Amino acid sequence: MLAVATLSTRKRHALELFEGLPDAYDWMGAVLSFGQDPRWRATLVDQVNPLPGQRVLDVATGTGLVAFALARRGAEVTGLDQSEDMLAGAQRRLHDQPESVRDRVRFRQGEAENLPFDDGEFDALTFTYLLRYVDDRAATMRELARVVKPSGRIGMVEFGVPQSAPLRAAWRLHTRAGLPIIGRAISPAWFEVGRFLGPNIEEFHEQEPDLATLWRQAAIDQVTERRLSFGAGLVMWGVRNGRGERAA
Repeated sequence: MLAVATLSTRKRHALELFEGLPDAYDWMGAVLSFGQDPRWRATLVDQVNPLPGQRVLDVATGTGLVAFALARRGAEVTGLDQSEDMLAGAQRRLHDQPESVRDRVRFRQGEAENLPFDDGEFDALTFTYLLRYVDDRAATMRELARVVKPSGRIGMVEFGVPQSAPLRAAWRLHTRAGLPIIGRAISPAWFEVGRFLGPNIEEFHEQEPDLATLWRQAAIDQVTERRLSFGAGLVMWGVRNGRGERAA
């Protein structure tokens, strides 16, 4: 169990924001993204493309959607999340999976900034909607890369911000007005999520305009970005290099 009292304000807010939401998390994610979130996750899994039997770590696993998809490819998957509530939701969903998936997935609580695994323990790694919630993104990326074998693939899904002015204006209207309205129709907790997401996503991309360089400084090569849904979704992937280099 994570000691909440010792967490930073950013991480404590992330835990509190999504507390008690796992039962609606999957379908609300699809609703809030106009049905695009499943497509983004599927693109991530396609790009990581694990081979049967490979070990994959899915960080910020949430309710396990990516972990289950990776397991359906034959991978042995560990899903890690800092939220007990999310992991409880993932465990409930695991019981509904086919036996072939259930046998390949396990869940564990932990933080991306301090992974409880050895160097090079995994063949590949995925993470979803993570970097907006950590305090030191460069250190977190180095820690993610640390547990991946050389030549192992690393992939990410994140919300994006459309680059063209008209699309960005429409996106801002949706995130500032539409998301809170949709959230309010569900519950007060989802209203808070809807109100939080738009400003948080935009702030993240203003603070990190060059994510590819952030990845390369963490010893990840062949970094590729794919913007989906007119730029509202971002999938990135790369390959852990074998030089063992760490950025200071």
